Amino acid sequence: MRFASALLVALALLSAEPTPTSAAAYVTRTPLTMGTGNTFGRVFRISTWGESHGGGVGVTLDGCPPRVTLTREEIQIDLDRRRPGQSRITTPRNEADAVEILSGVTSEGVTTGTPIAMLVRNKDHRSSDYLDNDMMVAYRPSHADATYDAKYGVRAIAGGGRSSARETIGRVAAGAVARKVLSMYNGIEVLAYVSKVQDIGCDVDDSSFTMEEVDANIVRCPDPIGAEKMLARIDEIRKAGNSIGGVVTCVARNVPAGLGAPVFDKLEADLAKACMSIPAAKGFESGDGFEGTLLTGKDHNDEFYVDPVTGATRTKTNRSGGIQGGISNGENVVIHVAFKPTSTIGQAQMTVTRDGQEVELRGKGRHDPCVLPRAVPMVEAMVALTLVDHLMMQNAQCELFPNEADEDERPNPMGTTARREGGPRHAVGAAAAADGPISQRVDEE
Repeated sequence: MRFASALLVALALLSAEPTPTSAAAYVTRTPLTMGTGNTFGRVFRISTWGESHGGGVGVTLDGCPPRVTLTREEIQIDLDRRRPGQSRITTPRNEADAVEILSGVTSEGVTTGTPIAMLVRNKDHRSSDYLDNDMMVAYRPSHADATYDAKYGVRAIAGGGRSSARETIGRVAAGAVARKVLSMYNGIEVLAYVSKVQDIGCDVDDSSFTMEEVDANIVRCPDPIGAEKMLARIDEIRKAGNSIGGVVTCVARNVPAGLGAPVFDKLEADLAKACMSIPAAKGFESGDGFEGTLLTGKDHNDEFYVDPVTGATRTKTNRSGGIQGGISNGENVVIHVAFKPTSTIGQAQMTVTRDGQEVELRGKGRHDPCVLPRAVPMVEAMVALTLVDHLMMQNAQCELFPNEADEDERPNPMGTTARREGGPRHAVGAAAAADGPISQRVDEE
């Protein structure tokens, strides 16, 4: 009640005429700071909580459908892929990251439709690495230390607080639930891999690689030759006390056509927000992304055709990355996320202290020389969460009432998993081409 009254007073002051003694003057003296940004999603909605060196981290997931069979072990699989201490190219912090399901799932392992709360307790945090040296007062270059202090006027020094990648445990746990929902709905699978380390790329068929191939090496690249070159580069940088970045590619297969919206809620726009919220993410591409700017429209367009077996509308190429006009077209959804080098490094760098003194700082503690291998399950989680959210919104708006129009009046089924009963409606291939091209007059802004 007290909070509601204070909020009404603040809103009234903000809407009043700015006299010298009212709104403008008051807001200058007492800034109103609201909004914390710890929640993601609209229907399938998560809120993460906890800090790197606190008692634990976790997530509350709301909106999960009831009657979904879910076990702790299914969630633990993804958390084990994210956890630290996996190899020499990840942080040596030793955490089991054992998940505890606190609510929302019955003792028989069935979701109840109520909020699912999950907790992972911190076991191996060493706050002295931050508090017993210059890192207590000096900002790490390109880290969130300085901006957090500028925003809040206080920060959790040990472990970086909420800016630590340990916050992503809640995302990955909730993402494991989303992965299960997607698999049950349409056999949708979300898989990511490291596609580039600095300038070293790889050769991967996005339509066929498997999670087993991704996890076959510590870089998490399904191309063995490319992975070996990437590992050599990471080791070279790691031994020099430095860090390195690159790109994670994520592919969602069997996504039905129709997810997304034409304007502000475009599917790729929500995917971009989801992935750019991951620590160290600095760039996002959908489909061909920036490389598409080097092509002409004729070269970039994904020409349509009718699958002679299923009768569904398909595209010959997938430069759009499975999304056109902000809406999924039934092809594989393909995105790329760029990650910067880890900001905490073992080499000396110039910085400033909290009180504005210029100093030299050498990072201490346990940190990833390359975030990419552990970023793979993080990207998968955020893509899965976004897809479930859009899937549920699509069902709520467009599938609330059945389409009772005659089959001949409906659009032809579209995508890799779509089928038209009886196969193609018209002749396809050479027979259709014999009729010649049709002309189309377009008048767009």
